[in-house]
Amino acid sequence: MGDPSGVGPEVCLKLLNYSKDNLPNINLIIYGDRTVLEEEAKNLNLPKPDKSQINGISSLLSETSLKRGIIDEDYGRASYGYVKQAVDDAMRGSVDGIVTAPINKSSLQKAGIAHIGHTEILANLTTSLKVCMLQYSKEVTASFVTCHCGHNEVPDLLTRDRLFDVIELTRNALCKIKGREPHLIVLGLNPHAGEGGLLGNKEEEEIIQPEIFEAKKRGFKILGPVPPDTAFLPKNRKVTDAFICMYHDQGHIPLKALAFDEAVNVTLGLPIIRTSVDHGTAFDIAGKGIANPGSLIEAVKLAEKLCYQNS
Repeated sequence: MGDPSGVGPEVCLKLLNYSKDNLPNINLIIYGDRTVLEEEAKNLNLPKPDKSQINGISSLLSETSLKRGIIDEDYGRASYGYVKQAVDDAMRGSVDGIVTAPINKSSLQKAGIAHIGHTEILANLTTSLKVCMLQYSKEVTASFVTCHCGHNEVPDLLTRDRLFDVIELTRNALCKIKGREPHLIVLGLNPHAGEGGLLGNKEEEEIIQPEIFEAKKRGFKILGPVPPDTAFLPKNRKVTDAFICMYHDQGHIPLKALAFDEAVNVTLGLPIIRTSVDHGTAFDIAGKGIANPGSLIEAVKLAEKLCYQNS
């Protein structure tokens, strides 16, 4: 359900309403507080979810009255609790996959949760060593070598081993999704992809190019490093299945400009299937009934596809 104070409860309720006629083969269960969902359904004049549609979590909130659009340690703790139980059930095989609604990083921190976001939480809960974020949409798809860190940290986190892991995870995931060998483009870290070593600290020459060469030796269809400012031109998007990005905003800016309500976040490298919305808690519109459930709906559809392919 995500953070109770954000748009998570609303988009989950809208998903349930949508699924009745459009997702007949998926059994959806919401991990969240029943009181929150029922209160939000009443507030937005949406159908109240059946008992079978909500996981039997005893309330994780100290207050029953929902406060919207706030940073709160109770909501951060509850958000983590919903994810943890969903992951536990997925690891046991009680559910086929999980789809997450947005959580708030500040609320998590106030609750004493050490991990900054879903990707890090999921890696820790499943003891997965090699994971990365893939943002998938029909218009543009990107994966990330580094993600939730400051820009000054990126060069030190960008290693040859890490880059190849992300290339390989991306390639393997797209093989499943597309049913064929995908075409990948790797972006440079620096403007103009380093301009032949003139910009940056030779990250393109010493880290990125050698791993592209290694991927080509293994039969991957891969190009780069491509200058980031021209990588996402329409002619490239038309023939590229995924862009390997060096840091968060390098890929998220074009993704959210081109496919904000359609993009799906997938965590690669986990022993379970996990997809998610590609938006935040949207505190400014929480409880107003105007949140778009499109990204959540697409996340469920992709999760179903991945579950089917893994069966």
